[in-house]
Amino acid sequence: MSTKATSLRLPEGLASELAAVARADGMKISEAVRDAIAKHIAERREDQEFQARLKKRLEEDQEVLKRLAE
Repeated sequence: MSTKATSLRLPEGLASELAAVARADGMKISEAVRDAIAKHIAERREDQEFQARLKKRLEEDQEVLKRLAE
């Protein structure tokens, strides 16, 4: 699986808490962040209101792309 490096700026307190959680769980900070992001995305996939907004955005984007392609 290929990866992409992403820079993330966190408030100092949140960064410290993240580091402490990762240490307590015996994992690297990057792994803890990946896990949290994966859980967040999974929750969004199950959220019907989010799905409705996503569908609306997709439809709007498709309309713009069609106009640009003409």
